[in-house]
Amino acid sequence: MGAWKQRLAELGIELPEVATPVAAYVPAVRSGSQVFTSGQLPFVGGELAATGKVGAEVDADEAKEHARTCALNALAAVDALVGLDAIVRIVKVVGFVSSAEGFTGQPGVINGASEVLGEIFGDAGIHARSAVGVAELPVGAPVEVEMIVEVA
Repeated sequence: MGAWKQRLAELGIELPEVATPVAAYVPAVRSGSQVFTSGQLPFVGGELAATGKVGAEVDADEAKEHARTCALNALAAVDALVGLDAIVRIVKVVGFVSSAEGFTGQPGVINGASEVLGEIFGDAGIHARSAVGVAELPVGAPVEVEMIVEVA
């Protein structure tokens, strides 16, 4: 187990409150030594930070920042369930990008999530990943991120 809360403090990162689900699900579920998060949208202070398609209303750099927010929201869900310091490693990240026709930069957008996990967890943050372009996301969000985390 790591001292991940201390690492967050060193980086000046504060986890947000766990986002309230927008439908019939819970933010995270533990099964054995893994925690599976629900897809997290870029909510900041209870409000969706942006809406629209990446490559149209939302540019890729902005979307990358929203993916980072989504990852922090997912970590908040893990923290609320088992405590951040129980994390052994980040196993997998799945990112969805609401993509304008012709937009193919999904991997770069989801790097926003992957990079912040690397900053926080170092080698334990290296993970498998999918970055998927989709036509629409819930409530018009530009990005959504979910993850699987190994815990002690």
